[in-house]
Amino acid sequence: MAVEVIFEDDRWEVAGLEALVTDAETATLSYLGLDAELCEGSILACDDARIKVLNAGFREKDKATNVLSWPAEERATPGERPPLPEPDFDGSIELGDIAIAYETCVREAGEQGKSFADHVTHLLVHGLLHLLGYDHITDRDAEIMEGTEVEILATMGLKDPY
Repeated sequence: MAVEVIFEDDRWEVAGLEALVTDAETATLSYLGLDAELCEGSILACDDARIKVLNAGFREKDKATNVLSWPAEERATPGERPPLPEPDFDGSIELGDIAIAYETCVREAGEQGKSFADHVTHLLVHGLLHLLGYDHITDRDAEIMEGTEVEILATMGLKDPY
């Protein structure tokens, strides 16, 4: 996958985010039957202050959050799994962009008794699924998305995060 990881917060580099991104994207795209080599996107590795600004600007929520996603294309199909994206004219599949906040991820991992790497991996899978049209607005959509996350994480040897 041609994912550009943009490090605004150096703690993400020290934490090994690039390896976690590679593992999450490989597992997610493989599970869904997509060729990772065709997929493109970006991940902004930032801190709580930056994601708070993004969350306020895009979601009108003036607080930090763990992960935000901006799909390149609307793919959601309410109440069912979204269709797989089709390659563009050049053969690529533009997924979109993700931002992930360091302090919130550290805090949540501690509160939930999870390793930082496992928690971040789950959030990356979650963000990638958002880029692919999955959502959790309704109970049925949440059931589909969370079930898919659990199945993908299991292929990686990770426990059910819910």
